[in-house]
Amino acid sequence: MAMRVVRTIADLRALLRTLREKGQRIGFVPTMGFLHEGHGALIRQSAARCDATVVSIFVNPNQFGPGEDLASYPRDLERDQSLCLETGASVLFIPEDAEIYPTGFQTHVEPGQLAEPLCGRFRPGHFRGVATVVAKLFSIVQPDLAFFGQKDYQQAIVIRRMVRDLNMPVDVVVVPTVREADGLALSSRNTYLDEKGRKRALSINHGLQAAREAFEGGERSAARLLEIVQGPLSHSKSGVTRVQYLELVDAQTLEPVQGTVDRTVALCVAAYVGSTRLIDNVILAPAADEAGLNVSLSPQRV
Repeated sequence: MAMRVVRTIADLRALLRTLREKGQRIGFVPTMGFLHEGHGALIRQSAARCDATVVSIFVNPNQFGPGEDLASYPRDLERDQSLCLETGASVLFIPEDAEIYPTGFQTHVEPGQLAEPLCGRFRPGHFRGVATVVAKLFSIVQPDLAFFGQKDYQQAIVIRRMVRDLNMPVDVVVVPTVREADGLALSSRNTYLDEKGRKRALSINHGLQAAREAFEGGERSAARLLEIVQGPLSHSKSGVTRVQYLELVDAQTLEPVQGTVDRTVALCVAAYVGSTRLIDNVILAPAADEAGLNVSLSPQRV
């Protein structure tokens, strides 16, 4: 069917009710807009696995902290609509703030321990805002499958735990990070980088890929893997202004891993290039443990 643009919860529910009555399987891709090919990969995955795909565009004010970039967060609705149409979306849901957070709104989802390390340590309340809006969107859309990107790895793990803990009838699918040909992870915040900053940001991926290669070559020392990533980030010409965190964590619990790596882990980085905060990660899985995580180890490139 032609892509429909819907702006109210009532209209979206009425539309989806007719699709379910036809026995259609619903996929869902929640976004904050300013879409890129990383989002396109999520939409394509959904379109391939579901009969109808809903994409939401909502810049969630409750996941931005004081001094963060809510007011300046990039927006381009016309381009977003074109990408959704090109990649197979069936429905584009674009609610106003008051539609999601009506007057008097006061109920929130507290995500627990998974929200505390990594980004959670530096962005208090962020994952509370993420979990709350995603829970609301799941309630509104009631999808069969929901698609999230691996780049926002902690977010995906937090959402998966929320779904499990609250018995939400949706399967969370984590899709590999999409990268430019030179390895830079696609992100809406890349638009903040000038040409020089974009080149400097590549040092993040260079470090992660060097650690991946060492791991695939047999390196199992957690300390050594972290050192390998740190090398390009610390180089005087790297252009990385500040490393906010660099951690090797259990891929399921997000607890720090020390000593010998004997299970699937996530190697996660948050760093600043100028004033732009970027995150990235790679998943490292011993051959015996690869089946234990629903994340492909092969990055997608555009």
